[in-house]
Amino acid sequence: MPLRNTATLAWRTLVQIKHNPFELIDFSIQPIMFLLLFTYVFGGAMAGSPAEYLTFALPGIIVQNLMFATMNTGIGLNTDITKGVFDRLRSLPISRFSPLAGRITADVVKQAWAIALLLVIGMILGFRIETGPAAALAAVGLLLVFAVALAWTSVLVAMLVSSPEKVQIFGFVLYFPITMASGAFVDPATMPGWLQAFAEVNPTTLLADAVRGLLSGGPVAGPVTWSLVWSAGLLLIFAPLSVRAFRRRV
Repeated sequence: MPLRNTATLAWRTLVQIKHNPFELIDFSIQPIMFLLLFTYVFGGAMAGSPAEYLTFALPGIIVQNLMFATMNTGIGLNTDITKGVFDRLRSLPISRFSPLAGRITADVVKQAWAIALLLVIGMILGFRIETGPAAALAAVGLLLVFAVALAWTSVLVAMLVSSPEKVQIFGFVLYFPITMASGAFVDPATMPGWLQAFAEVNPTTLLADAVRGLLSGGPVAGPVTWSLVWSAGLLLIFAPLSVRAFRRRV
């Protein structure tokens, strides 16, 4: 029953795309814009040519988009709460936490769409997967695991603040410096010492390096392991706190 409730509520979120295609803007147009701008505006300065920079930057752009897109989970949940949707769901004979799990599941499906879209556009622009299908699927799987874990930070904020706009503000304030002060777009070795130390342990750097290695070759074991450690840590800390906050609010 809980799994069926979760699937039903996830479908409720996904089916809205049919009636409102703008639901996919954050997962489609925005990442493509970032990809084109970073490749053709910064590519020549960063790596000598857009093609060379694309090989380095595409994994970082995918990670950046994933992190910003997790805000949609919190925004959607907070919107449902403030509009009374949760009050109506609570009156139904469904699992109490299905609304949380359903929203996260639906947004993971959207994340998978965005990852696939960026890879396709990247390959059209000249990016090539050098490792093989199994490694590419492992990269996508790792990204989705991290997306699920990170989504709980957005869920917790959604349970604590009074409006969707505050979720968005929190997400921007937190995720923007974390994504930019990382190895997603540049080699941390080019940064000042104090910032380099932060960038090297930054989960954005570790996940981007892991995806880079799985798609283009290079060190994999360390970045993948630490990305999974970060995922487990985020999940173990923020999921219980989110559930507790959810119980208090609804």
